[in-house]
Formats: sequence, structure tokens, C-alpha cells
Amino acid sequence: MPKDKKKRADKGLKSSYPYYLANRPVAANTDLDVLDKYSGKRATRVALADGAAVRKAIVAGHQAREAMSAVTPDARRDVLEHCVRRFTERFEELALALCIEAGKPIRDARGEVTRLIDTFRIAAGEATRIGGDVVELQISPRTRGYRGMTRRVPVGLCSFITPFNFPLNLVAHKVAPAIAAGCPFVLKPSEKTPIGALIIGEVLAETDLPKGAFSVLPCSNDDAAQLVEDERIALLSFTGGLVGWDLKARAGRKKVTLELGGNAACIVDADPGAPLDEVVERVVFGAYYQSGQSCISVQRIYAHSDIYDRLRKKLRAAVAKLHMGDPRDEATFIGPMIDEAAAKRVEAWIDAARKGGAKRLAGGERNGNMVPATLLENVPHDSDLYRKEAFAPVALMEPFDDFEQAIDLVNDSDFGLQAGVFTGSLDHAMRAWDRLEVGGVIVGDVPSFRVDNMPYGGVKQSGLGREGVRYAIEDMTEQRLLVIRDRAR
Repeated sequence: MPKDKKKRADKGLKSSYPYYLANRPVAANTDLDVLDKYSGKRATRVALADGAAVRKAIVAGHQAREAMSAVTPDARRDVLEHCVRRFTERFEELALALCIEAGKPIRDARGEVTRLIDTFRIAAGEATRIGGDVVELQISPRTRGYRGMTRRVPVGLCSFITPFNFPLNLVAHKVAPAIAAGCPFVLKPSEKTPIGALIIGEVLAETDLPKGAFSVLPCSNDDAAQLVEDERIALLSFTGGLVGWDLKARAGRKKVTLELGGNAACIVDADPGAPLDEVVERVVFGAYYQSGQSCISVQRIYAHSDIYDRLRKKLRAAVAKLHMGDPRDEATFIGPMIDEAAAKRVEAWIDAARKGGAKRLAGGERNGNMVPATLLENVPHDSDLYRKEAFAPVALMEPFDDFEQAIDLVNDSDFGLQAGVFTGSLDHAMRAWDRLEVGGVIVGDVPSFRVDNMPYGGVKQSGLGREGVRYAIEDMTEQRLLVIRDRAR
């Protein structure tokens, strides 16, 4: 990260941004307003692609399949390394764009730019490590003299649809593996936060990728339907809400990967394996960073009854100290939610839970799209706040008496993305890994922990497939077998 970061980021965005169609910028219009999520004022305007542009992108990407597949691994690596260099040079610009378009506190924004760079760097390494296997076919007299081997080849054109909450990192986890694998792609970023994706497109346009290798198209959901249904697309990768299951049903024969969120839980055992103050620090981070707008934000906290009262007291005090305000201010921890509608939704869920008997330990009144960090206990298990994904700066806590009971409570969910377990017991850690119905178990930390090379994804309503560069490359490639008969044997 650049050393000359300022106390406050004050520079603005460009007045307008083009979209990218078949590698080229297109300033077709300035129909899409992008708002500063803190002030509510228009920050910039973006060219909005129509249905015809989406069709052209699909045609160009489909035609680019052979050319992209023919790009050698070292050349793909060079493209990705160029992106690493340029993102590093434009670090503060990217962070500010995140801060403005997503309302992400500037410190969190810088962290996401770092992860963008990490993801492309990982992909650069993986681009030259996509290998295969030798298959021993001589398993009986009938197959003597036969040799087998496999390689992985690109699946073809991919379509990517990404949400608002990580406008750089979630794009990176689709785009970087696609380039490493040799797949052309069409990307639809969220209309609420398109700037980061368009800057990525601008950097890719500086490379010599084949014509049609990529398109970055902010567009309406109606125009994006082609990215789901067009049979020329080999893979659809969607990150977002439960509408993903409907998209899968409409996708036909193409491969589909889905990351659809969760209501992540964290267990704090009687012996948490760390000082309670350290546990509190991590839980507060996991529950409230970027206003809880993360698929693996800590939403449910289950604490052993032996330490529950002490943990509640410490959490309550820590949450009350979190600074809410302008995301450009270095001191801000809680920034705005993405829009007022999202803030009103979670406010209604909190009110309904309190009417059902929940007690608010920390929090306050909503002001526009600003929701104070909120902590509750005794939340009814049939309430929306307990059952659904809050995607907001709110967490619930309750006690448990037995570790198996805690596992049952975590599993009592339609979702299963990741879970955190603070425990000093190896037996409990392994039991959690055995029984928790999630894609990932994080021992000694919150479920919000993610490294960009690890397999990441969920079960149940949380989706299917895995991201993490190497694992995404597996989905974007397929095995091709070669059998050779040695007639001399």
C-alpha cells in the first residue's frame, strides 16, 4: 500500500466512465448515475449498456474462444502481472472509488484494493500451473500398450454477475481466474457500484488480449438476462442473493457457480483458546466491518454460559465505541449502508425482533442509510433477523451449555457459508469440522476471515461451487483425455 495516505481522501472521480465492449471503451451515453453513498449526491455518470450491446459482447466473446485458448500460459501470466502493476500504481484512486460508490470506510477500501492485487498476483502464478495427469491404463491384458494422459482446457465464454458489496474483490475472483484459464468473459457489475469494475476494464484494455476477450457492461437486469440464458455461454458465475437459484433454473446446459450469502455464526467456547478481549476484538470486526455488508459477516454469536455474561459486557462496551460517519474519514468504522431501502429493511427486522422479546444491548436509531452498530440478545428463532441474512451492522447473541448444542444452533439455518469457532479444545475444533454444515470452518477466528487462494463457497442455500483462484480455474476448465496405443507393446 502506498505510504503517502492522507488523513482524508478528498479527490473526486472522473465526470463519466465508458463501458467496455470487446476490449474497447464505449462512451455510448451517461445514463447511469452513481451516487456517493454517504452524501446521496451524484458522484459520476456511467455509460449504460443496452440489450444490443450485451448481444454484441456475447458474439465477440464466443468468437474469441479459440484466440483466448491459444494465448500461451506465460502470456496470460504477463497480462495478470500487468494488472498487478497498474492496480498498485492506481491504489489510492481505486480505494477512493470504493469509498464513494460503496460507502466503504477508507481503511476497509484500502484493504479491498490490497486483496484485488493479491488475487491477480495469485492468478498470475496459477496461469502457468494448469496441468494434468498421467492415467495408468494398463490394468489388464486387454489394455496393455495403452497410455493415457489428461490436460485441462478452457470451457469457453463465461458470464459473470457481481454484487455491490465488494466491487473490486468479487470481480477479481471471477476475472483473474478467467484470464489465467484462457476464457473470454462478459461481466455485469452491480449498477450501484460499477466504477471499480470499469477501472479493471480500463487496465485490461491496455493489454494485447485478443479482440472480444472481455466486456464490462453495467446494464439492467432485463438486458442481463442474455448472460444467463444464451446457449453460447459455457459458464455462469453469479454472486448475490437467493435469486441465483432462479438464474440456475434458467441457465440451461451451462455450468453454474453460485455464492448466495448466509447468516454466519460464531461459537465462543467455555475455553475460547484466546483472551476474551482478543475474541471481542475479532467478533466486533467480523460483525461490523463495512457495516456488516458481507456474506460472511458475523450475524449469530453463541457463547458458552460460563463466559456469556463477561462476553456480553465486553461486546456491549466495544460496540458502543464504534465510530459511525463519513467513510472518507480515517476514524470511521461504520459507514453508510448501500441505500436507504436496505437500512429501512433491517430497521424493520430489528423492531419486529424486539416486539417478539429481543433485548437491544447496543445500537440506536436509523438516520437515512446510516444504521448504528447494533447488538441484541434473546432474538426469537422464527424472526427474520435470526433466519435470514441481515447484511447490516447487526449481530445477535445467546448462551449455550453444551458444545454439541452450539453446533446444532449453528446448523439450524438455511445457509451454510462459513462458521467461526473460538475454542481451546482440539476435540471441539475437530468436532466442529466434522459436524458444521458449512463450506468452511474457521477455528480461532471469525467466519469473516478469507484468504484469496483458499476454497470459498457454501452449502444449502448459500450456493454451489467454490471460488479461490485455483478452484475457480477448475470450474472454468474441463478435462480432455488423450489415449495413445503403443503398437510395439
